[in-house]
Amino acid sequence: MPRKIRRYDAKTFYETISFGGASFSPDETRILISSDASGIFNLYSQQLEGGAPEQLTRSETDAVIGVGFFPRDGRILYSSDQGGNELNHLYVLEENGETIDLTPGENLKALFLDWSGDEKCLWVLTNERDSKYFDLYRYDVKNYRRELVYENSGEYGIVDAVSRDGRWVALLKMRNNADNDIYVWDSLNPGDPPRLVTPHEGDVDHGVSDFSPDGGELLYLSNGGGEFMGLWTYGLESEEHRLVEEADWDIMYSYFSRNGQYRITGVNVDSRTEITVLDLRKEKIVALPEIPSGDITGVNVSKSGRYMAFYVNGDTSPSNLHVLEMETGEHRRLTESLNPVIDEMDLVDAEVVRYPSFDGLIIPALLYKPHEASQEHRVPAVVYVHGGPGGQTRLGYSAERQFLVNQGYAVLAVNNRGSSGYGKTFYHLDDKRHGDVDLKDCVWGRRFLEGLDWVDGGRVAIMGGSYGGYMVAAALAFEPEAFDAGIDIFGVTNWVRTLKSIPSWWEVQREALYSELGNPFEEEEMLRAKSPLFHAGNIVRPMLVIQGRNDPRVLQVESDEIVEAARANGVPVEYIVFPDEGHGFRVKANRISAAEAYLKFLEEHLR
Repeated sequence: MPRKIRRYDAKTFYETISFGGASFSPDETRILISSDASGIFNLYSQQLEGGAPEQLTRSETDAVIGVGFFPRDGRILYSSDQGGNELNHLYVLEENGETIDLTPGENLKALFLDWSGDEKCLWVLTNERDSKYFDLYRYDVKNYRRELVYENSGEYGIVDAVSRDGRWVALLKMRNNADNDIYVWDSLNPGDPPRLVTPHEGDVDHGVSDFSPDGGELLYLSNGGGEFMGLWTYGLESEEHRLVEEADWDIMYSYFSRNGQYRITGVNVDSRTEITVLDLRKEKIVALPEIPSGDITGVNVSKSGRYMAFYVNGDTSPSNLHVLEMETGEHRRLTESLNPVIDEMDLVDAEVVRYPSFDGLIIPALLYKPHEASQEHRVPAVVYVHGGPGGQTRLGYSAERQFLVNQGYAVLAVNNRGSSGYGKTFYHLDDKRHGDVDLKDCVWGRRFLEGLDWVDGGRVAIMGGSYGGYMVAAALAFEPEAFDAGIDIFGVTNWVRTLKSIPSWWEVQREALYSELGNPFEEEEMLRAKSPLFHAGNIVRPMLVIQGRNDPRVLQVESDEIVEAARANGVPVEYIVFPDEGHGFRVKANRISAAEAYLKFLEEHLR
């Protein structure tokens, strides 16, 4: 007899705790983490020996995200914005409990870059001088006095990394969404312009990874050798390039531990992360704990090299913090993220599947099958579209998807053409063709679902956030009969307005956005043609729209207008605006309300 599956409401699912960050205290007895256990992200201190985390901040309105302990004392650096507006400031939590804003001012955004190798200063980026560009400052860790190191005009792109001795600054200059360049600037010769690191022909994508601990090399990524990102080094004195590592998938990142002994590399293998930790002194790979189901992410090695903190995340298990003793190989889990009311056996593992689209192109996707689904008990389904464009739905825990599956809905999370992780050719197949070929991939995702004998092919909705929300609105406007309902979560509906109103701090990415999506000043007709708002008269299926009032990327007017236009058709439209959210919901109560709205909408229009 099949096992009876217990159903859980949205509140139960979202009472699962999210954890992030892993900074060791100087004495290596504690780890600083961020957690939403209080209902919104705050800072917590986790003892390496175990036990419950100790709450350090008590914000009730704005998410607090930890950067790390100061290298030599108990002070803490953290970041926070205002209601999701993305105008983050950097703050210091002093040991006496006092809070200091290191980057005060109105309408500015500040980013932490790194600590210096001698631990006497920290590197900070702010756009206070010019909202379009981020300048590099050096802050003294003792008195917080600062000096401008590099004034950024945008000519050479964004500041991406600083060598530990502070001599070298790496910059990334975007030309379009397929081509960019890396430069290095020598602070010992400040009058000289930055030096080009990556001369090349054609379109090649690069990424800054890290400077070597001795400051002699720059570690960087490049897809100039093929479809996928490989790992290279560049000698700052010799100017020689050397291939370090390549794979049949994209190398996503590679960085050195604080003590320089280890290099941590992550590879995007078919929507999951494979981690390698290389001991550079012993010239061998570190044996990592055997994880039965899940990925190791967020690796951080303590300054002494004695401990490694990391997270383990799986489809049925949210991220939990672990610590490994490097010499003995012993490791232990320090957190319990899944709500103890939930039996993990009631959740489901996703299956990586592939299906042909309209032109024969094979589309990768993640398929979630409810436990009760069978040929005798066919279930309704949701085609789920990730954000981006250029994002990727990856294996790992998702309360949103697991909640719907637990309630009896199949979910097909589509990585349509244009998604990252499957090579540069696949990534660029939708350039300036959004709402067309990528949408057809989603429509053919429905056809794939209709071919499964355990799915009720007559009841399929489409759902997504941000770019995925755009795909929902596009589906309802351009393929009005393709889906039975749509859930649009802060999706773009008017590309002309969105691309003209991008946040000022995205200035250096502007050309990359225009090359992928279209230039609103030169290609307005094309952008209007792919904007659902101007075709909303076609919408005939029920629609749920969710929006954050403070969203700086997709303005609330985008949702206001599509809701008004669809309602004018006599279509059932439900609309929820969260006054204290931006682009993504950080307040747990809002996530619960949104999930309850998803289910209520699907039950009404799909069941």
